[in-house]
Amino acid sequence: MNEPAPYLDADHTDHAPRHKSGHPRAGEAMSGAEMVVEVMAQEGVDTVFGYSGGAILPTYDAIFRYNERERTATVTDPMQLVVPANEQGAGFMAAGYARSTGRVGCFLVTSGPGATNTVTPIRDCMADSVPVVLITGQVARAAMGTDAFQEAPIVNIMGNCAKHVFLVTRPEQLEETIRTAFEVARSGRPGPVVVDLPKDVQNWVGEFKGEGLLGIRGYRQRMESLRQTSLPEGKARRFFEMLEQSRRPLFYVGGGAIHGEGSAALTAFAREYGIPSVSTVMGLGAIDSTDDLHLHMLGMHGTAYANYAVEDCDFIIAVGSRFDDRVAAKAELFAPNAENIAHIDIDAAEIGKVKKVTWSHIGEAGSTLQELLEQGRSMGFSADYEDWGEHCRTLRERHPMDFKQDGDFIQPQAVMRALNKLTGGDAIVSTGVGQHQMWAAQYLDFRRPRLWMTSGSMGTMGFGLPAAIGAQFANPNELVIDIDGDGSLRMNLGEMETVTTYGLPVKILLLNNAGDGMVRQWQKLYFGDRFSGSDKSLHRKNFIKAAEADGFEFARSVSDPAEMAATLEAFIRFDGPAFLEVGVDPDASVYPMVGPGMGYKQMVTGEHIPAREIPEIGRHGRVNPSEAF
Repeated sequence: MNEPAPYLDADHTDHAPRHKSGHPRAGEAMSGAEMVVEVMAQEGVDTVFGYSGGAILPTYDAIFRYNERERTATVTDPMQLVVPANEQGAGFMAAGYARSTGRVGCFLVTSGPGATNTVTPIRDCMADSVPVVLITGQVARAAMGTDAFQEAPIVNIMGNCAKHVFLVTRPEQLEETIRTAFEVARSGRPGPVVVDLPKDVQNWVGEFKGEGLLGIRGYRQRMESLRQTSLPEGKARRFFEMLEQSRRPLFYVGGGAIHGEGSAALTAFAREYGIPSVSTVMGLGAIDSTDDLHLHMLGMHGTAYANYAVEDCDFIIAVGSRFDDRVAAKAELFAPNAENIAHIDIDAAEIGKVKKVTWSHIGEAGSTLQELLEQGRSMGFSADYEDWGEHCRTLRERHPMDFKQDGDFIQPQAVMRALNKLTGGDAIVSTGVGQHQMWAAQYLDFRRPRLWMTSGSMGTMGFGLPAAIGAQFANPNELVIDIDGDGSLRMNLGEMETVTTYGLPVKILLLNNAGDGMVRQWQKLYFGDRFSGSDKSLHRKNFIKAAEADGFEFARSVSDPAEMAATLEAFIRFDGPAFLEVGVDPDASVYPMVGPGMGYKQMVTGEHIPAREIPEIGRHGRVNPSEAF
């Protein structure tokens, strides 16, 4: 549901009912920078992440003065300003704040290199549907296009990366632009919105209205239509007719189930009818991963039993998922025995984009599933999928996750299993990208939504640490753990100091295998053991000394398997910032693995996960039921 225009200058206002008059400062004269801060406060922003510079200094100064005026007897600022090591870190902190709360994250940077350093987090948020607002300083309007000092064409650069980009050239519409940016970020399919703000507009002085939104070419009408869309009875009836015909239905749950507040309705629906479920890497936590009928993650590195269930099912119910290449690398091979596919998504562009479906509904996951559940009850629908549920339980018992249990090295999977016992599936976990990311996804439980934060679509190394920082600011009383690899942690190593500067109790768990493990795994499989650029064994980085230099009082390293569990527990129990480096087996690989362009029948389970004989394929490509159960 993204606006197609690459950017929108303010053209007219729409005094929408969401922002009613009565703001205590309405009618006052104030600078544009002060207006920005007042609107941010009005939108509920309590934490801003960012790095200052000349083109954004007026707004930074306005935050200081706002806090000075609003500060009360409490020890915290009304609007906390968090300064990272660099602007990319600010973007991922805002993303971590948003991912862990569902609220809009906000970050503020200067022009030129400050703004271009945020391209990666903006694209990352777009790919994973994360609502953030980025305000970038820009040179004065008169200097734009002259290659002025620290000028960059942000509208052009961000146009293909963000959900929407606003360039403010009419200062009298500044506050409406900022409000609209927050509205667009959170509405429909969430995403990142960029506001490019010239310095002279920040210094302009005008009357603060305290209300108003921009008119944005039909977007608001589409959003309202989407909110008011209900599920027609006939359409619901067709869904239940397909469900009635099915013997082996399966929920395929993506991140949209979390963004669309669908967890409660999805869980209720699955339990009411006894329907098993699998999750994408972004959908983990939408259904309690310890639920008896949840089969954890599917896909390229999904559990064997989840992928086997996909192979065996006859009806896929996709909720907020998009059949991406890590799930359906070859679309025609995905769920080959599914006679019907239903798809619920808030974005019409995702319907049929990869896989043809037989039933679909455009709407939020939560409201759609709740309507389906209520209509099913009113119809008196009932079904018995106990045999199918038992089959899925048997799959989990026969093909469990497993790994090498002996040897001189600590196995990374053993670290994840031990960590899971300590957290009980209730910690907020972020990751970098690579093998450690997949081991965390495979072996950790997530009892509720918004506990799992990872760069899913973009696969951005360096995401984990700043995202954990953002999540800790948003959830000060929660246990927040960054699970990282030595390659990913190097990408934003400067943010270690940010943890201690603000006294955050973030736990950084580094799985060090002296290299880019996932790249090495592919080089073993497909490039004849030629480890071009992926071997970091000669690198001299001492992560413990780095952590100590940055002020970590708990900074330890462990490489003895006998000491791992106790050291890990001490790390988790430590009161304050903690850093633990675990030297793990450099030859450990991530299994199962479905190779690129392959179907689940070609899944490789490795030496320690039992594979199964492929059921005989009957007529019309369907699994012979006698072989499947």
